[in-house]
Amino acid sequence: MKHANVALFVPHNGCLHQCSFCNQRSITGRQIQPTARDVIEAVQTAQRSLQEIQSAEIAFFGGSFTAIERGDMISLLEAAAPFVGKDGFAGIRISTRPDAIDEEILSLLKRYGVSSIELGAQSMDDRVLDCNRRGHTSAQVEKASAQIRAYGFSLGLQMMTGLYGDTPAGAMNTARRLAALKPDTIRIYPTIVMRETELEALYQSGAYFPMELEEAVSLCAELLDFFEGEQIRVIRLGLHSTPELERDRLAGPWHPAFRELCESHRFYNKVYKCLKDDMDIGFTIKIRVNPKDISKALGQKKKNLTALTQMGYSVRFVQDAQIDLGQFQVNAL
Repeated sequence: MKHANVALFVPHNGCLHQCSFCNQRSITGRQIQPTARDVIEAVQTAQRSLQEIQSAEIAFFGGSFTAIERGDMISLLEAAAPFVGKDGFAGIRISTRPDAIDEEILSLLKRYGVSSIELGAQSMDDRVLDCNRRGHTSAQVEKASAQIRAYGFSLGLQMMTGLYGDTPAGAMNTARRLAALKPDTIRIYPTIVMRETELEALYQSGAYFPMELEEAVSLCAELLDFFEGEQIRVIRLGLHSTPELERDRLAGPWHPAFRELCESHRFYNKVYKCLKDDMDIGFTIKIRVNPKDISKALGQKKKNLTALTQMGYSVRFVQDAQIDLGQFQVNAL
C-alpha cells in the first residue's frame, strides 16, 4: 500500500530541554513555526497531488507536539481535523516526548482524529539519556508507550545510534527493549554532530568521537534485521537531507542514501554467509536476484561485487523477476 505524510515541522516548539545533539532548525530545514493557516494550505495542496496514494496522514514532526502551549496545539489540531475521515486523510500523526504524555492529553488527541503517536525514546539506557540531556527516563518511555497502545493509537518509537556515552552493544540493548514495547513502527537515526549544539563542543574537545560511516551502516543493518525479525516496520533510517543539514553538520555518519547503504550491507552479509557455508572458491557463481534488488545486491559503486571478488569468488549477479524481494538464489556454474 502506498503511504504518504503531509509533513508540518514544529522545530523546538514545546521542547523544555536542549538535548546534546539537537539543532532541529538545521535538521528539519524549518525556522518558522506553523500556523493553522499553514496547516490548511499544506493539506489542500497535498490533496491535489495524492490521487495515487492509498493512505495518507497529516503529520506534525520536529518538536514535542504535546508540550506545545495548549491553545497553539489545539489550533493546529482544529485546522487538521476536518480533513480526516471518509474520502480524506486516514488520520493525524504526531511526534513528541515520553514525558509529555498523559491520559488527559491522549483523550484530547483522540478527539481530534490523531491516529499515530511517535515517541523520541533515543535510548533505553538511563545513563546515556542523562549524558545527552534528554530529561526523561527509560521508565517514562515504557509508561507512555503502554498508555498510547491502551488508547488505541498506532505507536511509533525513535532511537538513535552513536550517542555520546553509548556503544553498539548498548544500541542493540535499546532495540531489544523498544521491541518489547510492541511498537508498530521504528525510526533509527545515527547521531550527527551539528553546529551550535553541546555535542559540537564535546566533539571539538575530543571528548566525543562520532561513529564512522561504515561502522554505523554495519550496526544499523543489524538493527534493521532485528526489527524486521520482530515484525516491526523500520520506516526511516537516517536523517532526511536538507540544505540546512548539509550546511550545519560537522561530523558523523551522514549519507543521503543511508538506508540504501544499510540494505546493501545486509544483502552482502547474507550472500557472503551463503557462499562461505556452501561454496568453494574457484567456482563461477551465478546469484539470481529480483530486478528491484539488483542495486542492493551489487552495492554502491559495485562495492559488494568487488568485495566478493577480492575474496576469490567469481560472481555474476543476474536479474530474475521470479525471485522474491530480499531473497536470492545461488548456482555454481
